[in-house]
Formats: sequence, structure tokens, C-alpha cells
Amino acid sequence: MRIRSLVLMLVLAMGGCKPDYPNCRNDDDCRKEPKEYCVQGKCQQCRNDQDCPGGQKCAGGKCQAQACTDDSQCPPGQSCIGGQCAPCQSDTECGPGGKCQGGKCLRAKKCSSDSDCAQDEECKGGVCVSGRPRQGGAGPCALDPIFFDFNESSVTTEGAATIQRNSECLKKEAARSVLLTGHTDPRGTDEYNLALGDRRAQSVRSYLERLGVAPGRLKTLSRGEIDASGTDEAGWAKDRRVDSTWQ
Repeated sequence: MRIRSLVLMLVLAMGGCKPDYPNCRNDDDCRKEPKEYCVQGKCQQCRNDQDCPGGQKCAGGKCQAQACTDDSQCPPGQSCIGGQCAPCQSDTECGPGGKCQGGKCLRAKKCSSDSDCAQDEECKGGVCVSGRPRQGGAGPCALDPIFFDFNESSVTTEGAATIQRNSECLKKEAARSVLLTGHTDPRGTDEYNLALGDRRAQSVRSYLERLGVAPGRLKTLSRGEIDASGTDEAGWAKDRRVDSTWQ
């Protein structure tokens, strides 16, 4: 009878008194704000990574910023800053030419020459930065872009009409050359798109030559998807083109 009483008293004591913090029996013994968990008799911030905010890891029961080497290792809305994932606070945290928008760094594109950058950028210090458009001077008339169908380099009926107008413009200034730059939408690999952009530029060149424009006046360049800005079919249709620029 005495033993049963002692057991009953022990059970009541265990049920009615909380252990001294940070000791615990279950999550109810731990803090609610910020939320803590009872792990092996101790209250701690986390049990695993899922208990931590995005971009943080659970280490030793505490949530710590996730280590990283580049932005791709961080969750949406965060960037790799000082070796850890965190929301950026200013442009200075995003490197040369980078911008901080909504906590995410928009990094400047790495480059080795101006041809790796958009047409209104230049390569400085290994990154693309805003600069004056690398275009030739104005000609006696405007040269319109020639647009292409998806994954095609053959000239369409509409494209042929545009090339006809451009050829008449080119004949007004026979002493100057023209750069034909092929572009693609962003779908496909970099290598494929560079080749596709070149085929488009060559198609326009061949058409102009048949219309009587001297071959020596026509230069070609492919920029592939470098200047693509579309996010849907309407935008991609504008990416698929050949630009003609007076030199």
C-alpha cells in the first residue's frame, strides 16, 4: 500500500509541475513565441531544417544562415551574401553592376568581351554594365527588323517584304556597310541559338544579295539569345529577328 502511494504521488508530481527551463518533457514546456521544440529533454529552436525560416539550417538545435557559394543555392527572395543566404538590403551587396530588388540580387552578367553583353551594355571588369549602345551612325533611312518563325531561319512572306524595303534603303547609300545581327528567343541551348541566329543572318544576307546589294557591304553576327527579353509567345516572336545596323 505504501509503494502504491509513493507511485501515485510521483505521477501527480510529474503531471502537475513543469521542469525548469530549458529542461522539458514535451513541446508544451517550451516557449511558444518564438516557437521552440523539446528535443531529448531540452528546449531548442529547431529539430531539423524544416523548422527554420527559408535559407537557414538547423545546427545544434539553432537556426543558422545557410552557407552558400552562389545565388542558385539560396531560396527565392534571397541571395548569397558574404557566404550566407540572406535577403539583400542594398545594391552594394550585389557586386559590381548588380541591383537589389525585393531582397534578391540581380547580378550583372559575367563576360569576357562586349559581344557577351546586351547591345546597350559593355564588358568592364568581367561583368556587363550599362553603356552607350554599340551601334553605327544613322543612315539615310531606317532599316527594319526581319522576324522569323519559331526554330526557323527561312525568310517568311512578311520578312521578304521587309528585306525588299531595306534593300531600297541600302541602295541610297552605296558607300556604307551594314551589320546583320541574328537573334533568337531564349528557348534552346546557348550553342544552338548562336548557330540559329547565324543562319538567320545569313538568310537575310543572301536575300539582299539577290536583290542587288553588294556582298562586300554586308557583315553578319549572331548574338543568339543574349538580347532576348520575351517571357511568352508574344515576346518571343519579337526576339526571333535579324537587326540591320548602319556601319
